Amino acid sequence: MDNSYVMRWGTLALINAGIAQGKNRTGLNWFLLSLVLGPVATFILLFVEKR
Repeated sequence: MDNSYVMRWGTLALINAGIAQGKNRTGLNWFLLSLVLGPVATFILLFVEKR
């Protein structure tokens, strides 16, 4: 696996954690979920409402 691919996937997970915290969600849970789902988690976060 290419190192840049892993780095981009991890960066996306960190960005998703930040978005989740901005919506009053648990950043760690969304970080871990993003490691599994990747861009799909980003789209879920975009449509989830703020608590």
